[in-house]
Amino acid sequence: MAPGTTSTQQTDATPGGLARTVRDQVVTHLEPGLGTGVITTVRDAQRELARFRMGYEFGIEEMLTKIRILRSEFRQTHDHNPIEHVTSRLKSIDSILEKTTRYGCAADPATIRERILDIAGIRITCSFVSDAYWVADMLASQPDVEVVRRKDYIAEPKANGYRSLHLIVRIPVFLSDRTEHVPVEVQIRTIAMDFWASVEHKLSYKYHGALPEDLRTELLDAAVTGAELDARMGRLRAEVRDLGAEGATGTPPGTDTRPA
Repeated sequence: MAPGTTSTQQTDATPGGLARTVRDQVVTHLEPGLGTGVITTVRDAQRELARFRMGYEFGIEEMLTKIRILRSEFRQTHDHNPIEHVTSRLKSIDSILEKTTRYGCAADPATIRERILDIAGIRITCSFVSDAYWVADMLASQPDVEVVRRKDYIAEPKANGYRSLHLIVRIPVFLSDRTEHVPVEVQIRTIAMDFWASVEHKLSYKYHGALPEDLRTELLDAAVTGAELDARMGRLRAEVRDLGAEGATGTPPGTDTRPA
């Protein structure tokens, strides 16, 4: 999601937490001659912000480590690696504050942790639809990964044609003085789905979310074409597998049981 924007008035109207942090940092840069007390407050707010973001950064690293291990295992023990690409992102403060405004919730860290579950995000791109489900099952089956929410936009695409498998997982992060259970959004999709989503995002950003009707129609048609391509590639893969080209070790269990 593209970073949102928050006006100065909205930020000042929300005392404490992240909103105060952003406001105080701006004031500090505009008025470098402020007194010691204000500077101390700013530094405390900066530490609060760093501490808040740190948990999410470590949550991303924990999940990326799990994904790297799976990729390495697939490379060494299977003929087929279901994971093509992996990317990650941490929402900006502007984007977080925009979302609190949209949700109508307070902007303090405790409320944000409870209400906004996609601050930390990982995207996994696979070759085939069946691979997307297989990777999701592999991650969800790990004992320290708690699946909080699962949305299957592959089986049931959004109205605009968007397709992807979304998981909100909660993973423990072990710090020196505490353990934090950090939510991380994991999006798993095929190459075709990822290409479509990337183009749709760029167009939506250019038109500020108000796409012309003809572009919406074209995007929806392209989404259908992408789904047909995924299904066709899945069938070709099944034919190759049946011919024995991949071998037993290269076929993920349950490959044929997922919807195309």
